[in-house]
Amino acid sequence: MLSSIVLFTSLVNLVSSAAVNNIRPLVIWHGMGDTYASSGMDSFQSEVKEMYPGIFVHSIFIDEDPNVDQRAGFYGNVNQQIVQVAQQLAEIPELSRGFDAIGFSQGGQFLRGYVERNNSPPVHNLITFGSQHMGISSLPACSTWDLLCQVARRAANRGVYSEWAQENLVQAQYFRDPHRLSQYMESGSFLPDINNEVLLPSSRNLSYADNLASLNKLILVLFLQDKTVVPKESAWFGSEQPLEDITMDQASGSHQTPMLGGVNTKDIIPMRLQNLYKEDWIGLRQLDERGRIDFVACQGEHMQIGGCWRDLVAEWVGGSLGAD
Repeated sequence: MLSSIVLFTSLVNLVSSAAVNNIRPLVIWHGMGDTYASSGMDSFQSEVKEMYPGIFVHSIFIDEDPNVDQRAGFYGNVNQQIVQVAQQLAEIPELSRGFDAIGFSQGGQFLRGYVERNNSPPVHNLITFGSQHMGISSLPACSTWDLLCQVARRAANRGVYSEWAQENLVQAQYFRDPHRLSQYMESGSFLPDINNEVLLPSSRNLSYADNLASLNKLILVLFLQDKTVVPKESAWFGSEQPLEDITMDQASGSHQTPMLGGVNTKDIIPMRLQNLYKEDWIGLRQLDERGRIDFVACQGEHMQIGGCWRDLVAEWVGGSLGAD
């Protein structure tokens, strides 16, 4: 009798362990000024683990030293960082069957870069919070005491499209000046590439569209009172209108996309009117036409996720491996 009970208990534990191990893992990438092991990132991981006991969560790092990791959010080559991260993720056995991913601020477009360029192991659902998918047209403001940010900002302002800035200053590598788009496409080292916004159409990477379109879901979160990201609509693949007027054909499609209420000081070209969407340079249109993109608006300033994240994590994180 005792042996039967022991056998039954072992079977229950085995089944429970299998169920836990079948939870799709989660990978997160922090934003500018943060580190992979900050109290905020640790707290977020703990809350996710409370929601999904047994889930494996990995916080991406550029360096295991938190101070060096924080510095890498300002200084470094984003393309090289993504290569490093791809290797990091490929070497983690728990991620071998794929994972969901959450990118906070600039970590969102960096994760999208990973999906488009590598995606092995593959991302299932990608959530980006206040990310700069269509770049920024003004460099992020710095707090009074954030000397690291202030030095990087001053350096970038001196020559955002210089070779040095594009190799060494992270925020310069996704700076998209709507009035200097040709220079952005010619000199930009990161964002023009992952957006396939290039001067020569023949140089577009067709695999980017295939890889991004393979996502099960892309959730784009915008912060309604965001003053850090300019324009804030970049989180929804919106960008400032360049000096040239939008054609009548473009304007006629404005009803196709979710637009923000209130008065905007600058005209915004929404995602569905972007050339990269209309010609499907990166797979956005494929995702959208299959109903695989969600636009989410959260109250608050940049990265004030408050209670906004919980419902999204409940819906798009913690699923079973192999399930849609």
